[in-house]
Amino acid sequence: MDSVVSSVTTKAKGVTTTNTSDLGVRIWDVADYVIPAQEENSLFIMTNMIITLNQTQGVCPEIPDKTTVCKSDANCTAGSTGTHSNGVATGKCVQFNGTVKTCEVAAWCPVEDDSDVPKPAFLKAAENFTVLVKNNIWYPKFNFSKRNILPNITTTYLKSCIYDAITDPFCPIFRLGKIVKEAGHSFQDMAVEGGIMGIQIQWDCNLDRAASSCLPKYSFRRLDTRDADHNVSPGYNFRFAKYYSDLTGGEHRTLIKAYGIRFDIIVFGKAGKFDIIPTMINIGSGLALLGVATVLCDVIVLYCMKKRYYYREKKYKYVEDYEQGLGSETDR
Repeated sequence: MDSVVSSVTTKAKGVTTTNTSDLGVRIWDVADYVIPAQEENSLFIMTNMIITLNQTQGVCPEIPDKTTVCKSDANCTAGSTGTHSNGVATGKCVQFNGTVKTCEVAAWCPVEDDSDVPKPAFLKAAENFTVLVKNNIWYPKFNFSKRNILPNITTTYLKSCIYDAITDPFCPIFRLGKIVKEAGHSFQDMAVEGGIMGIQIQWDCNLDRAASSCLPKYSFRRLDTRDADHNVSPGYNFRFAKYYSDLTGGEHRTLIKAYGIRFDIIVFGKAGKFDIIPTMINIGSGLALLGVATVLCDVIVLYCMKKRYYYREKKYKYVEDYEQGLGSETDR
């Protein structure tokens, strides 16, 4: 037997459009929602986001919560930085809005407000995006290699096929919505706060048969736990920024908190081939173990069991000494 050695590359495709008050009409293509462009055995598709436009370094009020709301400067400690703080406190209590005051911070202003996640997901159309998974495998012990784009797959077929467990089980192009559905979840629900999906490719090959019988088997499952008992900090998200300068040379940035689905491609499998030498070694080892088993059973029964004397009487038959027997007959 030998375990599989694998490499994976991915390529996403799909275009959609959005129209919001902050961004206006905008077209989204692969370069916008695949972050980063390439990962090792993974692909992240951004499905939702909280965007904070035109941030600059300065001072501004914090977002109100139980640690930042204040009534006077005495409630704010200069130089403090909490775990969830957006900056360094200046020690001043300033007006956040008409009714609420918060501690002022030196930060990228205005600070991000991520209290409300957009629903439905910002890029809900990502359900119809597709991903091409290219997988090359190698069994070094048998010097056998293969790829999941099978020899009978043509360029024409590859441009039109979408994976289906019944009609197209070997098509390496997957619709994102169907991946999530096959795992028993709703794409639109998952797209709001993100998550992690596993695309599993199983290669179990009998190399005594033709190479054409060694075929990939696809399955899907959600890898991040999401249920009633695990609802704290759900989903998958991270932040990144795009920096730029204005005409006067001032530095600005657009901060994006990206929610999305990370697709992990997991490849596993084993291959085997008949070989007479290992077979004979195994048979010989088995026969030897049978002899050892007999001796071991005798030791346990004759020396360790409570009824060892009874077993010893049944196992051994005691006879008189031959010469002693002859002497007895002569005396007669």
